[in-house]
Amino acid sequence: MNPTVYLKIARDAIKAHFEHTAVDKDLLIDTYPELRTERATFVTLTLNGRLRGCIGSIIAHQSLINDLVSNAQSAAFHDPRFPPLSLKEFDSAKIEVSLLTKPELISYENAEDLTQIIRPNIDGVILRVGNYQATFLPQVWEELSNFDSFFTHLGLKAGIGSNPLSYHPDIYTYQVEKIKEE
Repeated sequence: MNPTVYLKIARDAIKAHFEHTAVDKDLLIDTYPELRTERATFVTLTLNGRLRGCIGSIIAHQSLINDLVSNAQSAAFHDPRFPPLSLKEFDSAKIEVSLLTKPELISYENAEDLTQIIRPNIDGVILRVGNYQATFLPQVWEELSNFDSFFTHLGLKAGIGSNPLSYHPDIYTYQVEKIKEE
């Protein structure tokens, strides 16, 4: 399947919200049967190069088509960091779809050990301590390019502070296939 189909589905899902219609999922599945498989996705919206919404699933729990449509609409209209996307913004927004692999639990002794295991720009990271959890897609390495900064911000996002590795959290890694509008 041509990867740009994912972008079209995400864009059509947002457009359907504005038009009070729905994406024809059955037609898409008939055309692209792989949309039936369970897959986790993230949809990221940018406007003038700045984040405008990003929502996704870490674990595959529904069909790819349902996950993609749901996350596209949620990124546009339900990201709590932003007001709902306006139609004017939609016309200028760029969409990025990330297809996630299954997260794998990493075994490590300490932070130094972890620096040898985590691959910047390749691995997305899930950090979990008890009920606290956060993730950064591999794309976040572009902005937080060093290990300490990456994990400091991930700990803050999880709500456990700027030194999350002091808790020896569970760390999972995953990779993404990134499809981006230019």
